[in-house]
Amino acid sequence: MMKKLQLLVLLLMISGLEFSQAQERLINKGNEKYEEYSFSPAIDIYKKVIEKGYTSADLLKKLGNSYYYNAQYKEAAETYKTLVSEYPNDITPEDYFKYSQTLKTLGDYDGSNEVMSKFTALTSGDLRASVFKSEKDYLAEIKANSGRYELKPFEYNSVYSEFAPSYYKEGLIFSSDRDTGNFARYRHTWNSKDFLDLYRVNADSVSLNNVVKIDLKGKKKSTSSVSQDTNGSSPSLGTINTNADDLGKRKDRINTRLHESTSIVTKDGNTIYFTRNNLVEGKYKKDENGIIRLKIFRAQLIDGDWTEIEELPFNSDSYSVAHPALSPDEKTLYFASDMPGTLGESDIFKIAINNDRTFGTPKNLGANINTEARETFPFVTSEEILYFSSDGHPGLGGLDVFATKIKRQDFTGDIMNVGEPVNSNKDDFTFIFNEETKKGYLASNREEGLGADDIYALIEKEPLVFECVQKVTGTVRDKISNEVLVGATVKVINEENEEILSTITDSDGNYSLVLDCNQGNFVRALMEGYIPFEEYVGISDGKPKIIDFYLERDRITAGFGDDLAKLLQLSTIYFDFDKYNIRKDSEIEVEKVIAAMEKYPSLRIQVNSHTDSRGPASYNLWLSQKRAESTINYMIANGISKDRLASEGYGETKLINDCVDGVKCSSEKHDLNRRSEFIILE
Repeated sequence: MMKKLQLLVLLLMISGLEFSQAQERLINKGNEKYEEYSFSPAIDIYKKVIEKGYTSADLLKKLGNSYYYNAQYKEAAETYKTLVSEYPNDITPEDYFKYSQTLKTLGDYDGSNEVMSKFTALTSGDLRASVFKSEKDYLAEIKANSGRYELKPFEYNSVYSEFAPSYYKEGLIFSSDRDTGNFARYRHTWNSKDFLDLYRVNADSVSLNNVVKIDLKGKKKSTSSVSQDTNGSSPSLGTINTNADDLGKRKDRINTRLHESTSIVTKDGNTIYFTRNNLVEGKYKKDENGIIRLKIFRAQLIDGDWTEIEELPFNSDSYSVAHPALSPDEKTLYFASDMPGTLGESDIFKIAINNDRTFGTPKNLGANINTEARETFPFVTSEEILYFSSDGHPGLGGLDVFATKIKRQDFTGDIMNVGEPVNSNKDDFTFIFNEETKKGYLASNREEGLGADDIYALIEKEPLVFECVQKVTGTVRDKISNEVLVGATVKVINEENEEILSTITDSDGNYSLVLDCNQGNFVRALMEGYIPFEEYVGISDGKPKIIDFYLERDRITAGFGDDLAKLLQLSTIYFDFDKYNIRKDSEIEVEKVIAAMEKYPSLRIQVNSHTDSRGPASYNLWLSQKRAESTINYMIANGISKDRLASEGYGETKLINDCVDGVKCSSEKHDLNRRSEFIILE
């Protein structure tokens, strides 16, 4: 009996050991697929292991990540939830980040923020954490940017994947995994879908006809027919009713049996940059980890054929370079990569295209744009707006489309989520936009789509406001003559006393400037022979502002008998009714005369005071004399020697208009006679 019991125990141990070894082999196979980015088979293997009753933190992480990278966010969220619940001590910041992102895609923003708070508590110096802390109300900001576009499904979508639209002449190039004659022999293990090829759609047809495949010499190869109802289509949204052409199936060709996706064509239509799997002499090449990397290739259109296909020199077998975009002048190529120097899973880089078609050195766009997560699919408009997709900046879930101004190669501007409906809680990417037509396209895997990924046509109804700008206009004049000053310089100086920009006045003395209204600035007017003058413009809501400048000459040419009041363009010196004390609001005008006399010590003046004709003439004469004396007494009290001053009151004896006794005049006309003069004696 004892021997039978020992034998049973031995058999159980052997069986358990075999089971354990089988599980280990299965897990190793799953890990191998995971490391190769073959997420679909990795998911199948990990699920089998879990179904057999085995689990671990590492297995759940890799299963969750496989779902995450395959855009199966519901399954990813459930897996991450189990991971956090059962293995709380094994959670890394990146686990929390991906869990937070999956909750967003399910619309659970409160839950996402709660998990993101745990992420920020475990990190220091992480850009994503810093942005989350500073933009806790990011949903309100996204809402403020929403509603600016109208979207409509691209009429050439299929039940397969269509994405990566790119402008080409009057139509588009896009990427699709629809079976184009390979009979689905080649399938990508990332998501178990057919490999991608590039297609061309022309915008010169009025209805969708047969789907055709065209080789590089133009021979059509019929594959299948697609019939779609185009009634009710909206041309304003850029719908294209036409045929689709495969971009080549011959030895020297763009499309191969592996992936071809994102592309950009030069304005003359003769050069195309496109993304392809690492292919050497018709055979794919893996890196040391068994991964087929992505590379950017360039081809030339010669005699109607895409030829001279070449791999760009900054590609590598050990990292991916993908998703090309061109600057407006086509002298800079933007792309996504995980090359050394990358801050996250993928970053956006730029590289100079030299005149001889060689390239400079790749440069990372920096931490303002790139995060520790994914930044990818760049596109640059004619106005130098960089659009890209990211799951590192605050968004609605999955990849969101963001925009930033990069004029003058400045990559430090605000990063703006473009909002709904462009962005959703799924992946939104490969955004392109025409600044002239205000039309564009993007791709998304949102639930209402026809296939796994679909292209959507869009039209912009209201532009994004990338920065707070304030228009400031005005005129620069001579303060004394009131004549406009042509060629005067108007500068903008920031609060650090740095000159931001400048302009000159036109033939009418006018100028126009645009300021950053998120900061205070000084607007300064200058002209040779004049004293500069400036006005401070503080932070504002961006409403236009008018600032007129009246510049004083730095030297005054005057002689005996000239009126200093006119030369200095003094305002009226007011006295209270029936009083001769200088009012507080008039002291500043007298101070200007004092300043002139201090600057020119030899200057002697006589203050003449005048009244209007209202009241008795004798009284007006007395009152004017008192006012003249009051004025010079004020000047004496402020340091001017009485030997340099004289006074005279003229009452109503020197009127400058017809408002004499018995003539009915308006108050404004009477006021013209109430004046003070500062006559130069020597």
